[in-house]
Amino acid sequence: MTASEKPQLTNRVEEAASSLSPEQESALRILANELHRTNEAVMNCVSKGLSIELQRVKRFHSEKGYWGDLIVPIIVKQSNEPG
Repeated sequence: MTASEKPQLTNRVEEAASSLSPEQESALRILANELHRTNEAVMNCVSKGLSIELQRVKRFHSEKGYWGDLIVPIIVKQSNEPG
């Protein structure tokens, strides 16, 4: 992924991050790092001949009304590939 292909969300994320608690900032940083690794893993699978779709399978809710989507990979091996 090149810099020009990067999502243009940086400014919105930085603005939102300015109002986060230190614990929230830490949790968000961990998530961002893990998502970066997930994206790298997806690109690795694609380069090895797989098509990958990340699909929401569940929504996790807290008792205070916050929520987050949980995802799983849907993997499709191309039929025109040997083996």
